[in-house]
Amino acid sequence: MGDLRLVVSGGPDAGGVLDLITAASERGWTVDVTATKNALEFMDPSEVARISGRPIRTTYRFAPDGTRISPPADAMIVAPATFNTINKLANGIADTYPLSSMADVIGRGVPTVLVPAVNEPLAGRRPFRRSLDELRAEGVRVLFGPVDGWVPGSTEPFPWIKALDLVEDIFGLARVDSRASLGA
Repeated sequence: MGDLRLVVSGGPDAGGVLDLITAASERGWTVDVTATKNALEFMDPSEVARISGRPIRTTYRFAPDGTRISPPADAMIVAPATFNTINKLANGIADTYPLSSMADVIGRGVPTVLVPAVNEPLAGRRPFRRSLDELRAEGVRVLFGPVDGWVPGSTEPFPWIKALDLVEDIFGLARVDSRASLGA
């Protein structure tokens, strides 16, 4: 299928990242996980590395010859995306490896889906709404709002698989029907 860059920021939903890694791997993706330092507090890094087959990237790393070690990305999912991550990304702030990595991938025009994980008061802030608009204007598919069935305070499970489906469907990439593999 290709290389899927998965960028995870902090918050309780980050603990469910294994579901996405497993589903993407079953569909033929190679999954490369980049995480904020806060995200590491909500997941089991050794299990993420085991399931993905790759170490989690949190900082810049260079090869012995000085070139950056970063696999190419054919698609990217940013989830869960915190208030801070979304606002910094939309405003061009790349002061950490995850932000720099996301900015680079988006700048290259790689199909990207972003799934915010914010509460209702933060979602209601004008700076946040402007940031979502800015990212959408750059071609980022933001999975957020009533039409997507993902809103702040939702009792629905975090939409990991929906984000994967969007990467594959909206951007015209072939995908295995997850319902078929579940016997539905």
